This record gives sequence, C-alpha cells and structure tokens, in this order.
Amino acid sequence: MKIVCVGEMLIDFVCTDTNKGLVNGVNYVKKSGGAPANVAACIGKLGGDAVLVGSVGNDPFGEFLINEVKGYGVNTDQVASLSSSTTLAFVSLGDNGEREFAFNRGADEQLSLDDSTINALLEDSILHLGSATALLGGELGDSYLRLAEQGKKNGNVICFDPNYRVDLWRGRDAEFREICNTYFALADMVKVSDEELVLLSQQDDMAAGCQYFHDLGVKVVLVTLGPEGCLISQNGQQYIVPAYEINAVDTTGAGDSFIGAILFQMANSQPGDKFFQDEFKGFIEFAGKVSGLVCAKIGAMTALPTLPEVNAMTFVIKKK
Repeated sequence: MKIVCVGEMLIDFVCTDTNKGLVNGVNYVKKSGGAPANVAACIGKLGGDAVLVGSVGNDPFGEFLINEVKGYGVNTDQVASLSSSTTLAFVSLGDNGEREFAFNRGADEQLSLDDSTINALLEDSILHLGSATALLGGELGDSYLRLAEQGKKNGNVICFDPNYRVDLWRGRDAEFREICNTYFALADMVKVSDEELVLLSQQDDMAAGCQYFHDLGVKVVLVTLGPEGCLISQNGQQYIVPAYEINAVDTTGAGDSFIGAILFQMANSQPGDKFFQDEFKGFIEFAGKVSGLVCAKIGAMTALPTLPEVNAMTFVIKKK
C-alpha cells in the first residue's frame, strides 16, 4: 500500500555555529527539508512506497529538492514546479539538539489539486497530513482539506500531525486549535508532542488530553515525550513505550522520521477490527530506533537510515 504525504518541500539552511542562534550565526549548510518531504523520504529510505504531493519553485532550489527526494525512492510525479520561489527555512541548533526556525515562504502554498488527481492519490493508500504550513490557508490549505474530506468518505486510513510552529502561529493559538479540530474529526491516528497535547486539548492532564482527541473521533493518539518515549492511547488503554539511549546532535526531522517509520509499518500490515492495536507497541519501538538514529546526525533527510541499518544496530532502553 502506498503512503501519500502532502505539503511543503523546502530548503533548510542549517547554521553550523552551535549556540549562536539565527541572529549571530554566520555559517549555513543547505539541506533538503519540509515535514511531509522528510516523512516521505523516511518511508522511501526504509523501502516503502511513498508519494509526495507538493510544489516548489522553478529554480535551482526546487530542482535540488526534487532530485534529492527522488534519491530516497520517493514518487515525485505530483510535485509541481511553479514560477514562485522555493520555500526556505533557516535553522539554528543548540548543544542539546534543540532548534530555532525562521521561514521564508514561497511556492509551497500554491499547490492546487483537481478532483481526478485527488481520487487517484487516494486509491489504495494511507493519507498522511503532516504539513506545518498547510493549515495557514491558501491553495495548499484548500487541497489539503479536500484530500482529507475525500479520504474520510473513501475510508482511507488518515494520519494527522499538527506540526505546530510557534513562529507561524504567534498570537493565533485559538485559530490553530479551531483548524486542527477539523482534522481531528477526520483522522484515524494523531501524533502530537506533549506540548501540542496541552495546547490543542487545553488539558494539562495527559489522559484527559488524549480523551479530547478520542471524543472527536481519533482512534489512536500518539504523544511523543522526547527522552521519555511515546505514549499510546487507544481503545481506553494508555501506556508508554520508552525511548532508547542516543547522543542527540540534531532533532530536526526526528518527529518526521518517527511517524514515517510508523506509517511504513502500517502500510505493510492490516488494521483489523482493533486498528493495529496489537501491533502499535512494536511500531513505536521500531520508530524510536529510526528517529534515534536520525537525532544522532545532522540533517533531517541525510541522517535517515535504511531498514538493514536499523536492524543491524543494538539499542539500549533509556533508564529513568
């Protein structure tokens, strides 16, 4: 089964001056990025069938992105090259791997899909909605919602990752919550960070926050807890799958590789009556290994491992 990832492709200019921030940083390295592109690349690198849907500029950066993603085995037939400039993001890193973003938005917001393309994309596919920019509106926002609504009608498995970015939504958190609620009502699975859980559910208690999403129709809620692992909430049960010991140097793309690894496994399994309930612990353990390897290197895509590389590594569960 193919996995359709929709949204931005962009260039990450990563500042190599650690702890300088974007204000004082001078040296930058060009990396391919964008959350949906990162997820698709992860799936492709693992050997899955990933289709990326998005738009870039008809410029050197756009050409670079398409070639780069193709190199990970991703189908880019639905990536449009437009007259606008390719979207850029500038990223600085601290010693602990945490990051600071600045966006220069371009062609990604102009993605437009017709009904026949939407229907073709949804045929025998899992739909992943993990764009950080699609919820801002524009033609991308319209196409994103139409894909989600048609996928719901068709019975596609739909995964939603809100991908909250404070710099994109500063002072507009209530609007972000309202838009996300539309997608929670359409999604089967949702991945949020612990901070996003509080922001979007308005609940400090994790169980109550998960129940907020379940009440909107979400079957499975995954809450990433950083070094503490990942909480799974499904069918009235909640438990934490612990993380592995890693030496984090760059968390850029960690969440994208995590969900990509889960989607890769879902596409090679059957949901059954309980929607993968018996498989999710194994899905999360595998995804933790993939994202752990990504965190140990610089770059969202260049750090992605192959399936044999994941299987060849020995991982140690992080002690509390």
